[in-house]
Amino acid sequence: MTKKVITYGTFDLFHVGHVRLFRRLSELGDHLTVGVSTDEFNASKGKASVVPFEQRVEIVQSCRYVDEVLLEESWDQKPKDIVAHNISVFAMGDDWAGKFDDLSKLCEVVYLPRTTDISSSFLKSYVKNEHDERVSQIERNASKLIKGNE
Repeated sequence: MTKKVITYGTFDLFHVGHVRLFRRLSELGDHLTVGVSTDEFNASKGKASVVPFEQRVEIVQSCRYVDEVLLEESWDQKPKDIVAHNISVFAMGDDWAGKFDDLSKLCEVVYLPRTTDISSSFLKSYVKNEHDERVSQIERNASKLIKGNE
């Protein structure tokens, strides 16, 4: 019998942490299914993605550790997906520890450690800070030029 593993996420700004997560998840079974959060579902959570949903799906599908991709459209679809896809292991990053323990009545629930020093949130923050610093630098330089021409 095939041991199927499932996980869910936004997978925005795909990075090495995502690859390492998928590799570790694939080692827990024979088949890895990944639910990718739709833009609409993210909006309902107050989140916005940089990379559009269709592109995130294409990126996740191209990862060699991933066998199947599902659309994640709501919080309550997880139990339905577990049953419909005959899932043996539900796994998430340990930042979600305890949040999905109720699913243990349907399958094994595993929380894996996150990859240190990388996350989509970190990347977004870094890019925003760099952008803000460059804009401030341009404004300072423009102000100096304007004052010099007066």
